[in-house]
This record gives sequence, C-alpha cells and structure tokens, in this order.
Amino acid sequence: MNSTTTARTTRRRTLYVASAALTAAAALTLAVCSGANAAEAKPVSHTKSNSVAAGGWSGVQLTSAKAASPVRTQRLADGVSTAEISKLGEQHYRAKIVARGEVLATLETNGHDDGLDANDMFVTLTLDGQVHSWMGGGHQGPGTFTLAGGWKAKVTKLGELRYRAQIIGHDGVAATLETHQHDVGLNANGIYIVLSSGGIISAHA
Repeated sequence: MNSTTTARTTRRRTLYVASAALTAAAALTLAVCSGANAAEAKPVSHTKSNSVAAGGWSGVQLTSAKAASPVRTQRLADGVSTAEISKLGEQHYRAKIVARGEVLATLETNGHDDGLDANDMFVTLTLDGQVHSWMGGGHQGPGTFTLAGGWKAKVTKLGELRYRAQIIGHDGVAATLETHQHDVGLNANGIYIVLSSGGIISAHA
C-alpha cells in the first residue's frame, strides 16, 4: 500500500467515524402533550462542527457523501440569504445557506431536526425538509426563559461552547437540547427552537 492509498483510507475512515458519531448523538424525546419527565427526556446534541468564514457562523454540520436530490430554494428572514434544500433519504435533508453566491453554512437532518444561529437570524431544518427562519428574540443563557407557544427553557452551561436547554411544558420537561460546539434546533409541535453553542436560545411560532 503506497502513501496515497493510505491517505485515502484514513480520510474514508475519518468520515465514517464522524458520520457515525453524528448519528449516534441524534437522540430526542419530545412529548409535548403526553408529558415526558426529566428522566425520560434525552438530549439532541452534535459532536462535530465547522466554522464558516463569512460572518463567523458556527453550528455547521458535516455533510455526507450521498447524492442529493434538489427540492427547492427558499428565501430566509434576513432578505438576503436563501436555503437550498436537498433530499438525501428518508427524513434526511440538507439545507445550504447561501448569500451572494457563497455557501455560508449547512444544516442537515438525519434522525433529528437541526438548527443554526446565523448572526441573530435563527434557522431550523426539520425532518420533513421544512426550513423556518426568523430574526431576533434570543435570550442569553444561563437562565430560565419564557419562549413562544408557552414553553419555558432552562438553559445551563456545561463547558466551553456547551449548553443544555430543558424545554418545559405543562407536564414537565418535554425535550432537551444540548450543544457541543454545534448549534441545535427543534420543532416542538409547531414552535421552532434554536439553541446556539454560545448559549443563546430563541423560539418562533
């Protein structure tokens, strides 16, 4: 095996491990009306991130090598950016955030919703390939905050670029979001929530 073959093998193995880590980390318990308790709720988290040169966006998920089927392009809330949405598989979508011809960030669902804080524009991508975006409304954690739809969020800091948000309804903790150097998002029965790796949480109906 020559050096070129070794390098290629290493890259393949790295991508496989990263993909497996992302899939394994994608756990979510959401029981908005039925009432999951704190012991049952599992966190949505990501273990990998990429930085984006333009604007310093974070929360960009690693993309897979699967062939994508373009679905549509959608204008986002800032009036400048668009989301180019592609389908990769069952409940597996990718949204490239594009402005002035440049890809600034990528969201990807694979068994879980995804989300991004893009300089105070919040974007979610859901399991059915729907993109929702809004401007502002963020709360800086740690702390407990009232969100859209009557939800409360208890945000705690776990470490550098690591925050946890317990999403609390009438019946207690319904879901848990957790960042690990990667923003996360959630569709909570029509209320869209983003938690950034900097501890900012925002929600929109």
